[in-house]
Amino acid sequence: MSDTRDKWAKWLLERRHGGDEDRLKQTLEWLVPVRAKVLENCALAGDETLLDIGCGDGLIGFGALDQLDAGKVIFSDITQGLLDIVEKLATDMNVTDRCEFVLADTTTLTPIADNSVDAVTLRSVLIYVTDKLSAFKSIHRVLKPDGVVSFFEPINRFGHSEQRHLLWGYDVSPIIAITDKVKAVFNAIQPIDTDPMLNFDERDLITLMEQAGFDEIHLELRTEIVPLNQYGAGDWEQFIHVAGNPKIPTLSEAMEQVLTPSEIQQMTNYLRPKVEAGDGTLRNAIAYIWAVK
Repeated sequence: MSDTRDKWAKWLLERRHGGDEDRLKQTLEWLVPVRAKVLENCALAGDETLLDIGCGDGLIGFGALDQLDAGKVIFSDITQGLLDIVEKLATDMNVTDRCEFVLADTTTLTPIADNSVDAVTLRSVLIYVTDKLSAFKSIHRVLKPDGVVSFFEPINRFGHSEQRHLLWGYDVSPIIAITDKVKAVFNAIQPIDTDPMLNFDERDLITLMEQAGFDEIHLELRTEIVPLNQYGAGDWEQFIHVAGNPKIPTLSEAMEQVLTPSEIQQMTNYLRPKVEAGDGTLRNAIAYIWAVK
């Protein structure tokens, strides 16, 4: 994969689960109801053309094919590497006659004609888009009258703590000078006020959709603040070797980048028992939004 954009493919297929097959299985199990909800909000009749933007590994698009006996799915992504993978999967599943594969930027959707699709789906795509208004305008453009867009987005700003003593929900007060260096790596890559993954909430999305021309808009927001130990014991190797998104290093990589061997050992000795005991707090918010043109 020579195209630098294929870092998205590498993250989706490898770095988001750190090579841990159990974590990959858990991730996919969590995503199945997300797919179901996104498609439920499309209210498909079975004969539509659905555009799946940022199709990734095809989770939503292939799910939609099961509901489109007389319709088709356009798989769209900015990454040719992922489109190649999805096309191969479609060939293996013998469904290519009901699929198209389009390389397209979410902000323009240039290859897609005006008023040409009945439904549009996205999952965790807008968090990577700087110009979200242009993306919504493009979606509005390609939808037919009365067409539906349905999407899922994490509201990462809700879970992002600017409190110095917290690192991903764990109190690191005793080693704060060390964790300051590590946090600086991530903050330099994704500043909270300017990075598209962090600089918005659900209200901003609604406002932008109105500006793009959508009149009927629905929102379902789910938030939680819970002890991490509700999810069982943490896995230290996963914790340090999983990248949270395609833009950032793993915690292990960030530690190696800015800490001395002695500091790495201090951080590990303090933080590992807390992670394995789930001695932290999870703040999480997700939004399902659907709208009619």
